[in-house]
Amino acid sequence: MAQALRPNTAGSLFATDGKPHPLQDALMAVTLVLGVTAFATSFFHGLHLLSSWTGLVGIITGAYGQWISETTRERFGLILGLGASGVGFFLGMAHGGLFGGIFS
Repeated sequence: MAQALRPNTAGSLFATDGKPHPLQDALMAVTLVLGVTAFATSFFHGLHLLSSWTGLVGIITGAYGQWISETTRERFGLILGLGASGVGFFLGMAHGGLFGGIFS
């Protein structure tokens, strides 16, 4: 009968400890969206402002999310978003940077 005493955490997608984590889930979602945006726009030279800024904000939100994350699933999503944000940020910086072309 030991199986009857275990909590059912298989039904939850993000909280593996059975508790809700709305702030951590929101930071993970924002980091993933910013990372995908930065990564996708980094392949276009003219969109370097968008890719560099979304990458920078994605790195900041992902770092804060890692700092306060409580479950492995949150950390996994944050690492994916951080990686995509980092690639987008660095390619955006290589194509013109955060302010490239504005002040010239």
